[in-house]
Amino acid sequence: MYDTVLVPTDGSDHAEQAGAHAAFLARAFDASIHLLNVVDLQAAAGPINAGGVDEAYVERLESEGEATIGALEPIFEDVSVETAVVRGRPSETILDYAAEHDADLLAMGTHGRTGLERYIAGSVVEHVVRHATVPVLTTRAVETSTVDDGYDEIVIPTDGSEPSTAAVEHGLAIAERADARVHAINVVNVATLSSGPDQTAPTELLAEFTARGERATEEIATAAADRGLDATTTVREGFPARDILDYVEANDADLVAMGTAGRSGLNRFLLGSTTERVIRHSPVPVCAVNARDAE
Repeated sequence: MYDTVLVPTDGSDHAEQAGAHAAFLARAFDASIHLLNVVDLQAAAGPINAGGVDEAYVERLESEGEATIGALEPIFEDVSVETAVVRGRPSETILDYAAEHDADLLAMGTHGRTGLERYIAGSVVEHVVRHATVPVLTTRAVETSTVDDGYDEIVIPTDGSEPSTAAVEHGLAIAERADARVHAINVVNVATLSSGPDQTAPTELLAEFTARGERATEEIATAAADRGLDATTTVREGFPARDILDYVEANDADLVAMGTAGRSGLNRFLLGSTTERVIRHSPVPVCAVNARDAE
């Protein structure tokens, strides 16, 4: 499944957290690691300095980037590691590097829910998740779990659509290597089935969507069983992002694998930004898989 894992790092706590998960997956899949630090010259120059920065300053930034990478390398003991410090705009440079080196998984840290509850929209991680042609594993420094002992419980949300099913194979592959239990969950979005905020969805419509959810989750459970994995299915009515997060916490999950529509239409994520919200608030890593990977 994974041969080359790319880990962009800026030396932050959440980037270090992403490195720990990348190291576990690299060992599980016998993959190599690429550690990347991007020197953002535009950010270094600032909005006022139109003349940019001098070469000596750039070289100092590159030396700091090398030190940042060096501080992370001990995490990858017994793993093949390549390193690079590259100049450019972070989001674009990360995507270009991933394409040039045939990376098939990215592991990145995100600030997530910080400050004034800002969305990750416009951030480097958000841009990479939307545009990457390979899965992106996102982590937050405030995670409630660690990867020291691997993954025991992996949650795979599904609505039966192509974007959601794109993540199933990745979630199952990781579960198989980690010998984890699979949790297939479907949340029937009552908000989209109701005619108004104070109205309830018609009983027949709820029954139809519940049946669809049961079929979608059972398909995942069957695929998990074929791999010799334990699996459980859950279908509930509610609000997808909130209920997925509640389920993750209630079941002590270690990882979420879910699909995203990525770059399509108005660039919105699966189920009206459900994946975006889960990434922003999840207490555990989220492996976001673009539907284009399944093509």
